[in-house]
Amino acid sequence: MPNDVTIIITIVLTIFVIFFMTFRVVNFVKKKFYKKSVKDLEVLRNKVASTPVLVELSKIEPIIKNEKMEEKYNKWEEKFNKIRDDRISLIDDMLIDLDAFVDKKDYKSCGYRMAKVEIEIYKVREAAEHLLDEIRDVTLSEEKYRSIVTKLKTKYRALNREFQDHKQLYESMQDEIELQLENIERRFLDFEKIMDANDYNEVVHIVKALDTMIEHMDIIVNEVPDVLLMANQIIPDRMAEVERTYKEMVEKGYPLDYLNIEYNLEESKKTIDSILDKVKVLNLEGSMFDLRTMLEYYDNLFIDFEKERLSKKVYEEEKEDFAKKIEKTNKLVSDIYLQLDDIKKMYDLNDEDVKIIDEVNKILVVINDDYKKMLAKDETKSTPFSVLNEEVENLSNRLKDMEEEFDKALKSLGNMYDDEVRAREQLDEIQDLLKQCKSKIRSYKLPVITDSYFVQLSEANESIEDVIKELEVKPIVIKTLNTRVDTARDLVLKLLNTTNEMVKTAKLAEMAIVYANRYRINHEEIDSSLNDAEAKFYKGDYKAAFDITIHATSLVDESIRKKILAFYEK
Repeated sequence: MPNDVTIIITIVLTIFVIFFMTFRVVNFVKKKFYKKSVKDLEVLRNKVASTPVLVELSKIEPIIKNEKMEEKYNKWEEKFNKIRDDRISLIDDMLIDLDAFVDKKDYKSCGYRMAKVEIEIYKVREAAEHLLDEIRDVTLSEEKYRSIVTKLKTKYRALNREFQDHKQLYESMQDEIELQLENIERRFLDFEKIMDANDYNEVVHIVKALDTMIEHMDIIVNEVPDVLLMANQIIPDRMAEVERTYKEMVEKGYPLDYLNIEYNLEESKKTIDSILDKVKVLNLEGSMFDLRTMLEYYDNLFIDFEKERLSKKVYEEEKEDFAKKIEKTNKLVSDIYLQLDDIKKMYDLNDEDVKIIDEVNKILVVINDDYKKMLAKDETKSTPFSVLNEEVENLSNRLKDMEEEFDKALKSLGNMYDDEVRAREQLDEIQDLLKQCKSKIRSYKLPVITDSYFVQLSEANESIEDVIKELEVKPIVIKTLNTRVDTARDLVLKLLNTTNEMVKTAKLAEMAIVYANRYRINHEEIDSSLNDAEAKFYKGDYKAAFDITIHATSLVDESIRKKILAFYEK
């Protein structure tokens, strides 16, 4: 138990010692921080106090030559004394109080008072620097303004030299420019007088006036020759050329009223006169822009002239081509349209085919109407060729589109006509094939013709009759006609194949029986087979007769089949 009490006491004492030491350390750190902050504020205060206002004021004393300058000097001195004696002294007192609070370890009050001191130092520093700038504006004025005026003089001499070296370019403006140059020189003299009198308030206005006058003279010297050259020579020459070209083209029949050239020429003369009047008083504002715009306008007119020349040439060629095309198209459409009723009677046309032809005719009527209007414009010479060229090009494109639609309709009609012609040609060919079949059957006197052959013959005849009837029907239904022709051709070709095969087989069977007769006497089996073959032959079963004969004879002559086929081929 005693040991536990000892331990507790030891722990408590340890905690107390640690707390005490921590408190001492924290206070030491805070005091060190605030001491440093106070020193930093004292450094800022000293920098404000050391602002070289007195040095600059001392530079003012020798140049005080008028009441205005003396009044300014007194005001600046009064402001500086107030800063130094009142405001900086107040900062000193505030710093002393702040130092005392740090020593008392009243850190809570220190933070607030440090902020107040810092704000006051900032305000005093701003006031001191503003005062210093005001004073230096005078003490540095002579150096600053003389530097500016030196540069202006250099620029002025260059402009004067440029003017004197090229005086002839300025024509009637020489006196006005020289007078302005003399005014600038007088301003330079005024600057020297004011600088001698140290009247720095007035010198600002003189320097600004010099800068404006020389800037204006720079424009005058550099632009007047160009303005005069353009206003007196280049543009008038261009105008005369435009006027001459315009009259020549009008005499040749070019409609150029839309360009308003005569009106624009008059307005251009007035504008040039106005510019020259402004130049006489050295006012070039907007003059060069106006002249360049005017020159660009007249240059573009020559492009318009050339465009009209080219358009006329192209238009006349296009018009001639279009006249031929539309005449040909009109005739073709008219012919088809007049025959449309007959075509309807001849062929079973669908609604779409007839509709296309009607639409094409309506479009062609509109194109013809627009074409007549275009020709009327051409005759009255009221429309530019460039516009007419666009119109005839548009008409050509419309006619081309119409022709494509018309070609579709013609192609449909043409296909119907071609199908009819082809059907008639094929009918002749089919009938000829049928004749060949009958002729071949008659040329070889077969003992029997099978019923199946007569069925095929009958079907072929009927199909031919169907084609003939379809061709006689009006209007002709092309689709049905084509079907009939295809059927007839297939049946006749089938009959032809049957005829050729039957005749060939009968011939082969007959040749084989005749060849095999030589073996009858010595071979009973062959004799019996041949009797059977002959019976088949006379019943019309030619293939069976041929096969029985070949099979029987091959017992004594293995090459019988080859011999019979070879003999048949010969």
